[in-house]
Amino acid sequence: MDYISILPIQALHGLVYGMLLFLLASGLTLIFGMMGVLNFAHGALYMLGAYLSFTVLLWTDQFWLSLIIVPVLVGFIGVFIERVFLRKAHAHGHVAELLVTFGIAYILEDVVMILWGSEPLKVEIPAILAGSLSMFGVTYPTYRLFILAVSLLVFVLLFLTLIKTRAGIIVRAAVDNKEMVSALGFNVPLVFLVVFGVGAGLAGLAGVIGGPYLMTHPGMGAVILIDLFVVIVIGGLGSIKGALLAAILIGTIQSFGILFIPQFALFFQYLLLAVVLIFKPEGLLGGSK
Repeated sequence: MDYISILPIQALHGLVYGMLLFLLASGLTLIFGMMGVLNFAHGALYMLGAYLSFTVLLWTDQFWLSLIIVPVLVGFIGVFIERVFLRKAHAHGHVAELLVTFGIAYILEDVVMILWGSEPLKVEIPAILAGSLSMFGVTYPTYRLFILAVSLLVFVLLFLTLIKTRAGIIVRAAVDNKEMVSALGFNVPLVFLVVFGVGAGLAGLAGVIGGPYLMTHPGMGAVILIDLFVVIVIGGLGSIKGALLAAILIGTIQSFGILFIPQFALFFQYLLLAVVLIFKPEGLLGGSK
């Protein structure tokens, strides 16, 4: 095998998967890393986003419409989950959150199988993104480059929102000292409700984009959930920059691990997790946004 010619393609594969991981992990960073809410239903919301996107495409044949509608729908579902279930569970600690969100994840998975069936679905890529582009002597699918572009745009928007805007300052202050923020007259439960909704919406957006890239099936949320928590822990709780760095590292490790030592591909990411927990337990960029 000519590894030299494969390396650039494999690096792009790792970067694309890593950026999709970041897109999904960014929502979990807001929910788990910043709010401290242990949400094991995040993967199920990602799965739901993929299936809702499939339905919107089936009914309208408009991928761009699903890119707008589905994250909003999943965001509102997240708002409902936080307001009705998680707000009460949060008062009883992480064990209660774990049990509640696990139950919600199983319910959503059953709902998906009832409505769409258990067979994998193929989501069509829009014609404008179905080709390939040549750059630096490498030909690569346009849709995968689109995943890179959207994920990078989300990173920039989230980072600027959290650092530069009044809303971002309020969110960060509420995370650090919610009693003080509440005393200043801000509705902290409403702030957290909006943050949870945005995080769920990002999971829905990842589902829309990830559906055509990865096969849409009922177990897709559970499959990617472990990688998500590895990304959050390695990057540092609450750090958007850390989530980006960790996601790219995990994507790259998996891509080259599958190429060179496929039977140990997953071992290396857990080895990285163990090393980070031993030498920098707060994460690579823990404490920064």
